[in-house]
Amino acid sequence: MLHSSITHQAQIAPLSPSRRWSILAIVSVALLLIVVDMTVLYTALPRLTHDLQASASDKLWIINSYALVVSGLLLGMGTLGDRLGHKRLFLSGLAFFGVASIAAAYSPNPTALIAARAFLGIAAAMMMPATLSLIRITFLDERERAVAFGVWASIASGGAAFGPVVGGFLLEHFWWGSVFLINVPIVLIALPLGWMLVPRSTPDASRPWDLKGSLLIMVGLVASTLAIKEMGKLHTNWGLTAAALITGIVFLSWFVRQQNRSRFPLLDFALFRDATLSTAVLSALTASAALIGMELVFSQRLQLVLGFSPLEAGLAIIPLPLAAFLAGPLAGRLLMVIGSKHLLVGSLSLAGAGMAAYLLWHNSAQALQITGLVMLGLGVGAAMTAASSTIMQSAPPSRAGMAASVEEMSYELGGALGVTIMGSLLSFVYSASLILPDSLSDKELAYDSLDQALLMAETMPQELAINLSELARDSFDKGYVAVLASCTAILLMAALAVWYFQRKPAHQDAV
Repeated sequence: MLHSSITHQAQIAPLSPSRRWSILAIVSVALLLIVVDMTVLYTALPRLTHDLQASASDKLWIINSYALVVSGLLLGMGTLGDRLGHKRLFLSGLAFFGVASIAAAYSPNPTALIAARAFLGIAAAMMMPATLSLIRITFLDERERAVAFGVWASIASGGAAFGPVVGGFLLEHFWWGSVFLINVPIVLIALPLGWMLVPRSTPDASRPWDLKGSLLIMVGLVASTLAIKEMGKLHTNWGLTAAALITGIVFLSWFVRQQNRSRFPLLDFALFRDATLSTAVLSALTASAALIGMELVFSQRLQLVLGFSPLEAGLAIIPLPLAAFLAGPLAGRLLMVIGSKHLLVGSLSLAGAGMAAYLLWHNSAQALQITGLVMLGLGVGAAMTAASSTIMQSAPPSRAGMAASVEEMSYELGGALGVTIMGSLLSFVYSASLILPDSLSDKELAYDSLDQALLMAETMPQELAINLSELARDSFDKGYVAVLASCTAILLMAALAVWYFQRKPAHQDAV
């Protein structure tokens, strides 16, 4: 039997209201650092790419090395937190996050930045399972806990959407490394407060830490991601693609077999027999993938195609995170009234409608664009809140730590899939639709990405530079439309899937 920190609740004395909400604030700040770091680079990508001479593939790895490491280690870190105590792992991860942020800020080349982002992923994986576990042992009242989960989920969704705004503001005044360096003072404030206020849970040393399982799933995810990215290239290296795909399948299958045979699995696949929990995981995965995939191309288009500054690009998306922040706590209360099925179906449908509206209006009046972004933000924020609460409340107490890791992994893996699939789709459509004149030399660089094409144009005669820039921007716009249409489709299909698989009487649907 897998025991989680929830089994030790009785040993923790009830905390005063001021301390409970102070702990939620500390946990929320740490979570905000984690989720903002997923998307803060989006407004920095054009400048970062220019300064570090990063290729299209480098850009995707710079973003995804973080999310993939987090996804691979989350399950194991949940177990490690149970063994060592969630407070200890949370504070250690917070300190490590500060150090890795400094390394990322001063990275001299794309390879160093990818490595620093991977270390940031390790630190984030140490903190994330502890955030939900600490909320669960801090808030004993179900209604307070529902509100706390709503705050958590609104930060998870709104924070990710708010990342480009933070990045844009910093880049208006500082160099691209400032998007990482801003983490350091926040860590220095949160660490001593966490040490004083966060309660200790009794460690459970009876369960082994499955490092092998964590490495198996991480290798499987990285290899699968590499395969998808290679398939997104115009001139695909099919040998490398096949090798990566086979490696991914082998390692992920190995992970499943190992977990099914383990006495202390990181992931008990029996959890997914519950349609309520499994559709909540699907909702979290889909909402995160659509949000992160859309934001990846949104900020780049505003800067590289429309000529916005980083700050202007960040401010243009601000209706989305504001709506997501608003939707989180409201959805937490609404969940207790209408149940998970109706809230998940409704919120995913609203998000899909918002994405479709923005797709139709992305070249229209600003008021129409804001309407689409608000609809999308409300839908995503509500979906993530409903998914978070449903996953945590559907799992039995003995699987609470595992459920927290599954819930958080859904967001991180969804974000990684969003970057991988939508980034690869953008790259493929861009390269396939770009037709360059025969007189242009070094065409391969221009076909790699819009960033590279614009970088080439800086050294060309004016007439040729203008022609290349216009052709490349037009091709990027075609890829942009393809990404928005794909995000719309997966949100609406997810809503349909939740409705179909949660077909049961209404009185059974309440969380």
